[in-house]
Amino acid sequence: MAKHRKAVVECRSYALPAHFPILALAGERWRISDVPSGVLHFHNCMEIGLCKSESATLEFADTSFPCRAGSVTVLSRNFPHTTYSAPGCASKWSYLFVDPEELLHPFLSSGTAPNFQRFTRLLDNYRATLSREDFPTVWSLASGIVREMLDKRPDYEISVRGLFLVLMTELTRIHFTDGKTNSSDALPIAAALEYVNRHYSDNFSVDDLAVRCQMSASHFRRIFKGIMGAGPLEYVNRVRIFKACALLRTTEDSILQISEQVGFHSLSSFGRHFVKAAGKPPGAWRKGTNPGKNVSILKCSGWLTPPRK
Repeated sequence: MAKHRKAVVECRSYALPAHFPILALAGERWRISDVPSGVLHFHNCMEIGLCKSESATLEFADTSFPCRAGSVTVLSRNFPHTTYSAPGCASKWSYLFVDPEELLHPFLSSGTAPNFQRFTRLLDNYRATLSREDFPTVWSLASGIVREMLDKRPDYEISVRGLFLVLMTELTRIHFTDGKTNSSDALPIAAALEYVNRHYSDNFSVDDLAVRCQMSASHFRRIFKGIMGAGPLEYVNRVRIFKACALLRTTEDSILQISEQVGFHSLSSFGRHFVKAAGKPPGAWRKGTNPGKNVSILKCSGWLTPPRK
């Protein structure tokens, strides 16, 4: 049983491409050290890992799951965790980071999906390690998505969306059939982070977020800053700016249109917060970035290359 850790964790988040919000990290260089980092981290998107060789441990604040070659790990966003290989090993992994709602829209809108509520419950509080022997379909589907993302053959985006829809259907069946419930290992501010992720363009107050976490506003601010390293309003503005970065790179919408889409109703306020986060005005940032649709945007300490050992 893993030891309980302090609430302070790292945020490794990705602003995924707006038109196709999924990122694949794979290859020989993606090997995990056998030295535990000592710090838990979480993502703003779902993480799916495929252990390709050796064995490892997926550790949470309250427990740990063993992994070996053929294991698929699935984690909802905002779940603090860390992974390290068995002593003397450097296990090889492939990873998918994905925003399921956006990738599968409109297939899973509340009006078209009969099991929409079950699906959203899976997104909000789910962690699992599934072996290839016991769940061959999960391994096959996840591997197929990684392969399509790497090969990028004609119409691969259609294939990825289809495979991912089937994968999520399979995970929902497994989760709600085996009767297992997840430990409440999510961050104490997870409900607020989830709300910001889905409603960043709306008007809401810190009090609204505190109520969702069943805390007083003052206690919520203190806990939030201790975990995220920034106050709630600063974090909301960060999310809005990184959403704006994705739109600046992948659309031809005007800067004014984008500022309004992400929740800023003052162009001057948008510009001020953008410069603070990105180091330059939005127009200059747009000109200086690669317009390729398949390049994702790195936020905070999210990885596009393996961490240095």
